[in-house]
Amino acid sequence: MQTTLDVQGMTCENCETKVKQALESLEGVTGVEVHINTGSVDVTYDNAQVTIGEMRKAVEEKGYRVVV
Repeated sequence: MQTTLDVQGMTCENCETKVKQALESLEGVTGVEVHINTGSVDVTYDNAQVTIGEMRKAVEEKGYRVVV
């Protein structure tokens, strides 16, 4: 499956890296593409292993806000 998260607060490459690593660390996430200029993050995942809520929590734990 694929979803796009709207992540607020990303301003630099370091932010991009933090968000990408947070999502890639989750079991079931197979791909992450961060678009810092739009604040969107495309995530490819197996919904049998990870939920959008878990992805949101992982990003928010790094200090960013996910808008649903």
